[in-house]
Amino acid sequence: MRSNGCGDLRTKHIASDVQLCGWVDRYRDHGGVIFIDLRDSSGTIQVTVDPDQGSELFKTAESIRNETVLQISGTVRSRPAEAMNQKLATGEIEVLANNLEILNHVQGILPFTISIHDEETVKEELRLRYRYLDLRRESMNRNLRLRHRTSQTARQFLENEGFIEIETPILTKSTPEGARDYLVPSRVCEGEWFALPQSPQLFKQLLMVGGIERYYQIARCFRDEDLRSDRQPEFTQLDIEMSFMSQEQILDINERLIASIWKAVKGVDLTLPFQRMTWQEAMARFGTDRPDTRYGMELVDVSEIVKNIGFKIFSNAVKGGGSVKCITVKNGNNAISNVRIKPGGDVFSEAQKAGSGGLAFIRVREQKEIDTIGAIKDSLSDEQKKQLLKQTGAEEGDLILFGAGETSIVNKALDRVRQFLANELQLIPTNQESNKWNFLWIVDFPMFEFNREEKRLEALHHPFCAPNREDLGTDPQQWCKTLPNARAQAYDLVLNGLELGGGSLRIHNAELQKEVFKAIGLPQQAAKEQFGFLINALQMGAPPHGGIAFGLDRIVMLLAGEESIRDTIAFPKTQQARCLMTQAPSNINKTQLEELHVTSTWKEPD
Repeated sequence: MRSNGCGDLRTKHIASDVQLCGWVDRYRDHGGVIFIDLRDSSGTIQVTVDPDQGSELFKTAESIRNETVLQISGTVRSRPAEAMNQKLATGEIEVLANNLEILNHVQGILPFTISIHDEETVKEELRLRYRYLDLRRESMNRNLRLRHRTSQTARQFLENEGFIEIETPILTKSTPEGARDYLVPSRVCEGEWFALPQSPQLFKQLLMVGGIERYYQIARCFRDEDLRSDRQPEFTQLDIEMSFMSQEQILDINERLIASIWKAVKGVDLTLPFQRMTWQEAMARFGTDRPDTRYGMELVDVSEIVKNIGFKIFSNAVKGGGSVKCITVKNGNNAISNVRIKPGGDVFSEAQKAGSGGLAFIRVREQKEIDTIGAIKDSLSDEQKKQLLKQTGAEEGDLILFGAGETSIVNKALDRVRQFLANELQLIPTNQESNKWNFLWIVDFPMFEFNREEKRLEALHHPFCAPNREDLGTDPQQWCKTLPNARAQAYDLVLNGLELGGGSLRIHNAELQKEVFKAIGLPQQAAKEQFGFLINALQMGAPPHGGIAFGLDRIVMLLAGEESIRDTIAFPKTQQARCLMTQAPSNINKTQLEELHVTSTWKEPD
């Protein structure tokens, strides 16, 4: 139906006869001559319809409207110098039409403008309801092609490194992996259920037991959890697993993978190796295990300085086993008023949202005099003031914000305030130069964290991470004692404050895996029912292995410079896990439920 793509024509095609198909991006009638911007997936070209080419042709052209689907035959010619459009790749040429056929009309009113010339701001709800129209827009078309290029580059790199792509099951067994499962009732196996996979974790480990050695998959995963801009109920992972490799070798191969993607997609040469930071250091300096290192305002622990002062909020926090930490806002005296830091203020509220009771503050005045309301200033000796200023690096005009209490809450609160103020004060670089792609490996995570509600240990990543050998020791009889405080051989890749992916070396010893299940409070019988197949596999010559999973949606979001992963997915769900276009999820009829031996207890709220 066509000889060329609309966006593929150049000056070398001048005088060529072409046949094009596409949508009317924009239509202009200049009183005797009609100009049509014709768009397809390759780009846009201007088509000129002149009445000298025939009255029927011109009459047909007069009847069209935006988004009409056309087939056009004509001759490529140069545009007049004054009419050239340098914003378009085809801006030096146009097609003089000699035949025009309408392949499909638009019926009714378009819900929003699609033209590349005036991509207006459209509410996301409307865009998702008419996603098939939204996909025609240049930005969405570009993002999906960028996504394809990202996947293509990853595949090429991994296959050159000896990895093979293997699909793992979508209908599988429900196993606890940190989020709720999406469940599927079985009609054939009455009363039993499948679960959609939260990840291919166990299957890729079994592939290593099966001698595959190097596996990858662009895998669909499902988690029934609360959503946000960078999270979907169904999402895509670039899933990788490999045998007989150390942690350093795994990090190296994944750094080169990421570098190849950034080079292919952005033309950026990343500096290797990426920076490494232990989990302990990340929590101490930034209060989070996914820190944004593009700007300062790091957390400083001042517990030793204030542990015995008269300001009880500080001293009681330290004596109670917590800490006092602070961040220094450079030139914050002028930028942030007292009202914003006190109860009801926006900065104060950010700390509260993280579970903190609020913030204390000190303003550094001339000659490094400190100023505050209430008891902090009066409780500090001159020596303590000097120590505080030295340790924080605070100078004239700076504002020091304090958090006090349980260390985990202090970390969360100051991390949240730090990020809020970095955006507020425009401290985050807006350009995407190579030195602003701050990749960072976080390593040496704890194996476990304590769940206070359930009063038990739970795996910080998942219960298949291998513990650090030095922490574990060589005596299996002592593993029950050494495991709870061991570090995991786990690693996360963080970019500018967002986690791109995480992985670990895996447990390949069946007895050690059983000990980990015990440590997290999983009864022996439950462990056998849920993971008996894994234990059996580990007893049959499982090799040392490890891997990683990257969030492909999030990687593409960052590469595309978008704020939401929904703008990089063809048909995403809303934050209520709904598809506005197809109206899924939806009710099903009673017969379907009966076949599945399922009944609904849902009742409409009064």
